Amino acid sequence: MSMSNAPQTAQPSQLAREIEAYVRQWPEESSTARAFVELLADREDPFMRDRLAGHFTASAWLVDASAQRILLTHHRKLGMWLQLGGHADGERDLAGTALREAEEESGLEGLTVDAGIFDLDRHWIPGHASVPAHWHYDVRYVVHAGEDEDFVVSDESHALAWRDIRVLVDDAGADPSLRRMAGKWLARQDSARTTGALPAT
Repeated sequence: MSMSNAPQTAQPSQLAREIEAYVRQWPEESSTARAFVELLADREDPFMRDRLAGHFTASAWLVDASAQRILLTHHRKLGMWLQLGGHADGERDLAGTALREAEEESGLEGLTVDAGIFDLDRHWIPGHASVPAHWHYDVRYVVHAGEDEDFVVSDESHALAWRDIRVLVDDAGADPSLRRMAGKWLARQDSARTTGALPAT
């Protein structure tokens, strides 16, 4: 199911339900998901970046119209090829955050976001300038591009590039969570072809 715009009234309880659904699909990731649920229940707002013990972020597995390529950013601060994404800054609707970040960081129009969490990843962010090192609890969503593939590089990136997902999954130099998501995406596509939901290629 795709939405042209993510819901604007999402509440933390909705995110908790999304995490529960994610665990049902990926039970081997239950310990990771548990950390997200615990953060969600924290009294200090975990959707704000100034909660330096850790806070939620959202990112986009931004696939092209063929569903064969992913748009990656060479992140300016981290110096790595990663998916597009950023801070929630108080927004509880993390699917909407992922969609907004994808639009802002790519310059692409007409993007859509799938309902439901695609991936969860808790990772350590090194200190930068006046911001000390801290944890990001990143909630990832699938975002779809239309026919327009002419991106615009924002101030957040050194560069952007479309990468073949089947190549990325075997790239030993890629970020491990990128390779994990590539594997999940290919498994989803292969399953859809098996059931006839997608044409064979």
